[in-house]
Amino acid sequence: MSGHSKWATIKHKKGALDAKRGKIFTRLIKEITMAAKNGGDAEKNPRLRGAIAAAKAENMPQENIKRAIQRGTGELPGVTYEEITFEGYGPGGAAVLVEVSTDNRNRTVSEIRHCFSKNGGNMGEAGSVGWMFHKKGDILISKEKAKEDDLMNLVLESGAEDLKDDGDNWEILTDPGAFESVLEAVKAAGYTPEVAEIGMIPQNVVKLEGQHANTMIRLMEALEDFDDTQHVYSNADIEMAEVED
Repeated sequence: MSGHSKWATIKHKKGALDAKRGKIFTRLIKEITMAAKNGGDAEKNPRLRGAIAAAKAENMPQENIKRAIQRGTGELPGVTYEEITFEGYGPGGAAVLVEVSTDNRNRTVSEIRHCFSKNGGNMGEAGSVGWMFHKKGDILISKEKAKEDDLMNLVLESGAEDLKDDGDNWEILTDPGAFESVLEAVKAAGYTPEVAEIGMIPQNVVKLEGQHANTMIRLMEALEDFDDTQHVYSNADIEMAEVED
């Protein structure tokens, strides 16, 4: 596996944490609210448009989406969230990025630091690992559903950047600005992605096995489970055989 979409793939296989629908909705509502601060018109606000699409994909009621937008634009009263990205290291020197939205910075800093230290990691300084990642659109399609040649043609025609072999899946990488149009092209061609998101993709990966792999998964799950967490990314390369159980 390439490692680019490693954590997204592992979560999908394990059905870990985000299978809790209430937690999914909480994260999506926060994202919509934060995005709407830059304008409530989704046609003019790509981040909001993407957040709404993600919410609809999880069958969030339209009324919930509308209220989240109104809280972001100030039409309705609501909590003021601050966005923070934490950087750190896991077992074997693997890099970790944690994106949070919080209404209590001091509490969140303390909790994330504790989460790292309790689960075999270390929280680093700002900029310590962020340079290792680039924001990209990331679309995974099962190899059982698609042939490489067909997807390569789609990649070339839709404006995607690259097609990679990710073990059980094909991985299409896009510029964030092209993500929606490429995803539409993928669906129009009859493919249902295993994972489709804009996230932080590592330039290089660190292969982990055995105890390091298990400890890394525990760290990532603990960070994901924190209420303020929106996204967790890593450059850890872990074979699925390490996480089957």
